[in-house]
Amino acid sequence: MILETQRLVLKPIVESDLNTLHGMLTNFYVRRYLCDGEILSLQQVEEMLAENKKLFEENKFGLWFIETKNDRETIGFVGLWYFFEEAQPQLVYALLPKALKKGYATEPSTKILEYGLNELGLDYIVASCDRPNIESLKAAERLGMRQVEERIMNGNPILFFRIDK
Repeated sequence: MILETQRLVLKPIVESDLNTLHGMLTNFYVRRYLCDGEILSLQQVEEMLAENKKLFEENKFGLWFIETKNDRETIGFVGLWYFFEEAQPQLVYALLPKALKKGYATEPSTKILEYGLNELGLDYIVASCDRPNIESLKAAERLGMRQVEERIMNGNPILFFRIDK
């Protein structure tokens, strides 16, 4: 299921994208907040891709690569994913450093929120981020999400946001 915005194409991440996704997830900037600094192994990313395939087959959501329309460059990923034993899928995104400060977090995230709430019929969507991740805090606000909780997880303060239908 390919989704589009004004400047971007969102393509489901598939098994043949293993090396591209692994490269993103081992980028220091990406893993700093998303993976708590852990470097994921190729096998862990393979397992993610198997889960992603299952999520798309069963729920019509998962992770999409963010690609620019102009030069077809993959600059990050966005999607809905299960985290922290929550029953509801969470909005997740990650951008490579070269894609920062260009609206590339807000634009695809808005599309995913619209897709989840309007097309999939979810009543609400949550997102979380580490307290020190100021860019993601600002993005959640721009998306119209409201902070609903703060938890300490693995010794880190995590903020939870929510947007309702």
